[in-house]
Amino acid sequence: MGGQMEETKSATGRRIFVYVDGFNFYFGLKSKRWKRYYWLDMWLLAERLARRGRLESVKYFTACVRDNPPKELRQQAFLNALRFHRPRLEIVYGHYLLKDVQCRKCANVWRTAEEKKTDVNIATHLLKDAFHDRFDTAIVVSGDGDLVPPVETIRVEMPTKRVTIAFPPNRFSADLQRAATNFFHINQKAIRTSLLPDPVVKPDGAKLHKPAEWV
Repeated sequence: MGGQMEETKSATGRRIFVYVDGFNFYFGLKSKRWKRYYWLDMWLLAERLARRGRLESVKYFTACVRDNPPKELRQQAFLNALRFHRPRLEIVYGHYLLKDVQCRKCANVWRTAEEKKTDVNIATHLLKDAFHDRFDTAIVVSGDGDLVPPVETIRVEMPTKRVTIAFPPNRFSADLQRAATNFFHINQKAIRTSLLPDPVVKPDGAKLHKPAEWV
C-alpha cells in the first residue's frame, strides 16, 4: 500500500492524518472575535476537512497557559473536554514561555507570553508519520510559514504523499501555500457546525461546561 501511487487509490481508501496548530487557530478565531467558537470539537472539524478519505488520526498541538489563572482554567476545561469527548485525539504539548520585554523608547518593562516548540513538534510528527507511511494525505491546520521545510521535504522525498494546508480564519502564508500540494481556507460554517456539546459528560458523570466568557 505504501508504494502504490496515490492516484490509483480510491478516495475513500486514502488515509488522512490531521495536524492542528492550536495557538495559530486560537488567534485566528480571536482576531475574528469568534469567542463563541472556542469550544471546538477538533475531531469533528477534522472529519469535515477530510471529506475525501478515511480520517485515522487527529493531533492537536498546544501549550499550557501560565501566570494567568482564569485563562488557565478555561484552557484546561477545553482540553479536558476534548480529551474525554474524543479519546482518540492526541494532544501534544509545547512550552509556554514568559519573558520581560522593554520598550526601546520609554524603557518601560512588561511581561509577555510566547508559545514555543509547537512548530517543531508539528514538523517532527509530520515527518515521522510520513516516513513510517502512516498517511497518504496530511492536512496541516495552520498558517505558520515555519512549517514550509517539513512540507517541502515530504513533497520532494515522498512524492506519492499529499500535504494539504487548511488555513484557519485570518491566517495565511504564501510560502506555505506554494509548498503544499493544495490548500483551502476553513470557513465559518465548518467551525460553527463543529462545536463540542455543552456540557461534555465524563465517564464518572461529572460535567465539563463551556466557559461562560466564551460567548
